[in-house]
Amino acid sequence: MNIRKGNPEDMESVLGLIQELAIFEKEPDAVVVTVDDLVRDGFGEKPLFHVFVAEVENEIVGIALYYYRYSTWKGKTIHLEDLIVKDKMRGTGLGSALYAEIMKQGKRDNVRRIEWNVLDWNTPAVNFYKNSGARILEDWQVVQMDEAGINSFLEKL
Repeated sequence: MNIRKGNPEDMESVLGLIQELAIFEKEPDAVVVTVDDLVRDGFGEKPLFHVFVAEVENEIVGIALYYYRYSTWKGKTIHLEDLIVKDKMRGTGLGSALYAEIMKQGKRDNVRRIEWNVLDWNTPAVNFYKNSGARILEDWQVVQMDEAGINSFLEKL
């Protein structure tokens, strides 16, 4: 297993893993991002995200995609957008290795918090995170406004 920073040539494989995650999360048609979007947004003049890739026998079988945020309470933080491991590689320690790489990145960057979301029905992930020492904030709810919601809201102004 080799974990390294991703590069533009990896984005086709990264997109494949993103699509695999969407299927796992029961939203197979939700992914609209393209390889071109990933290359532009991750490797342009001001990258919007960073990604670690995990390779086994020259195949990308896992990713940890993250970006920086700013907390009014903590300052610079990392948001782990997705940690994805191919189904055939789950249980091999690959996910733990990617998770550890994100924690190491946070330490290198001197962030005061690393945060992410987990679906409540994803029991293996919930248990893994709890066992790692992470806190799951039960009293907070994720709030989102999708493109249709944004347009609807603005039309009412």
